[in-house]
Amino acid sequence: MPKITPQNRLARWHKTWPKLKPLQFVTALHRQFPAARVYLVGGMVRDLAIGRPTTDYDLVVANVPSADLERTLGELGTVDLVGKTFGVFKFVPRDGDRSRAIDVALPRTEHAFGTGGYRDVQVQSDHTLPIENDLARRDFTVNAIALELASSSTPNIKKIKNLPPTSYKLLPRLIDPHGGMDDLSREHIRAVGDPGTRFQEDYSRILRAIRFSCQLDFEIEAKTWTAVRAGVPQLNRVAHGERVVPHEVIAKELVKAVVAQPAWALELLDESGVLQHLMPELLKMKGCPQPPQFHSEGDVWTHTVLAFGKLDSAGFQREFPRAHITPELVWAVLFHDVGKPPTLTVSDRIRTNGHDVAGAKIFRQVADRLKLSSAGLQVDAIEQLVAKHLLSTHAKRNEMKETTIEKYFFNDQFPGEQLLQLTYVDIAATVPPSGRPDFETYRILKRRINALRERLSAKRRLPKALLDGHAIMALLKIPPGPQVQQAKDYLREEQLAGRVRTTTQAQQTLCKRFGPPRASPKP
Repeated sequence: MPKITPQNRLARWHKTWPKLKPLQFVTALHRQFPAARVYLVGGMVRDLAIGRPTTDYDLVVANVPSADLERTLGELGTVDLVGKTFGVFKFVPRDGDRSRAIDVALPRTEHAFGTGGYRDVQVQSDHTLPIENDLARRDFTVNAIALELASSSTPNIKKIKNLPPTSYKLLPRLIDPHGGMDDLSREHIRAVGDPGTRFQEDYSRILRAIRFSCQLDFEIEAKTWTAVRAGVPQLNRVAHGERVVPHEVIAKELVKAVVAQPAWALELLDESGVLQHLMPELLKMKGCPQPPQFHSEGDVWTHTVLAFGKLDSAGFQREFPRAHITPELVWAVLFHDVGKPPTLTVSDRIRTNGHDVAGAKIFRQVADRLKLSSAGLQVDAIEQLVAKHLLSTHAKRNEMKETTIEKYFFNDQFPGEQLLQLTYVDIAATVPPSGRPDFETYRILKRRINALRERLSAKRRLPKALLDGHAIMALLKIPPGPQVQQAKDYLREEQLAGRVRTTTQAQQTLCKRFGPPRASPKP
């Protein structure tokens, strides 16, 4: 069987594209404008070449003036004029999926003003520009490849006059002037042209290099990596009172990189200097000791890296066979022990009492500073996970009430399943001298959760409270206040434990626990 190469994949896809519904409008465009050249560009070409799932259509149309292109697209579907100034149209074919608009652009060039700001560029679109000019402005070679969508209506290239020469490589209609296909084969991330110059145009590309390395599992080419490390300090640069790279852009790239491949992202962010400049709190985990009788694996940093590895382990998959590893879980693992360095004390042994609460506060500070919520992270959930990641220790000591289990594992307002997953990977990465992690607290907690789950109703909910606050006040003849909540909590605990099942039992239990109802005051 012949080896499946990037070239093979693109050749096969090129033969089938006219059958794809989102792209059938291209044939109509060719009929109306015989000289039109339509190219698939950017990430989709890259992903098709390496067999990565993708639905992100990004097209460049040459030899069709902007007004004509807008009018024709409007006849073939719906056009959103966002980006029209830069020669970019958001297009939805007739009967197409409105949530998956296709970017249709004229060939463009960019001139950077030299500030490094991702918006500080002058964009010029020109339908007569060669596609090579458009590709030359892109960030990395693997994103600077174009595949011409030629249909039966496309004329022979030799019959079109005044067209500049094109550099076709590997496939008749593949345009690859910067060697992107070779870098795909080598699994390299390499900047287009001089890496230092490319990053000076837009410093956010530094983080994009790391993100693509994590998402694609590619190495960053040596010269590009050198430029990454040299440019990292510019990520915090301020010009005219504003950040050159907004925190929202930084957040988007960081979140995507860490979620794509957590351990590899952490290594790249560390070695590049990104952590030092953006999240220095994490570096304090390096060299922070842990009690060897529980953590023979090493310092807090090593433990965190091991915990990331457990997310992909066979044990985790067996324990959570239908689990979806959420971004919130990944970031909770990253920060779950960040509170150990500031709480470190040495007395009878190494202790980090309260590191769960301290870690939650540190995460919140980082999240607010970097605006991580702008990248879609549920920062409240992550803060809760970090703050409660030691909850299982209370289960072992029999300190955990049934209402506590209800609060954290049967509550739509708390990420209980993710907390259980975090507890598992934390313990799995905690290696005692015996070499076998001790899952006793986790097993006890899970047994208690399952025991309570057996009481779920047909609607997958725990039973409703037998008495509400008003009923309790009427029964005990007490005014609103702390005693009402105390009675509610006590009754709920008895109900969830199975010791109280009916309203009559509830009334009797409260009277026994809190005394008989008070006598009504005399008139």
